[in-house]
Amino acid sequence: MGTAPKATQTKRLRERNRQENHELKIEKRAIRKEQRKERELTKGSGLDPDLAGIVPGPQPIPPLYG
Repeated sequence: MGTAPKATQTKRLRERNRQENHELKIEKRAIRKEQRKERELTKGSGLDPDLAGIVPGPQPIPPLYG
């Protein structure tokens, strides 16, 4: 008598899921590393990223519709 083939299929599926999760983690790490570099570049310039693009003085009135 042989073993049930379902065990092999579930193991294969579990291993595939593990590999996909591993690849997702690597991608997320690369994205975070790039974001960290960008933050360090803006931090070194003395500009606050939250205030970037804001012009001092009176602000234009936003349109009511649209």
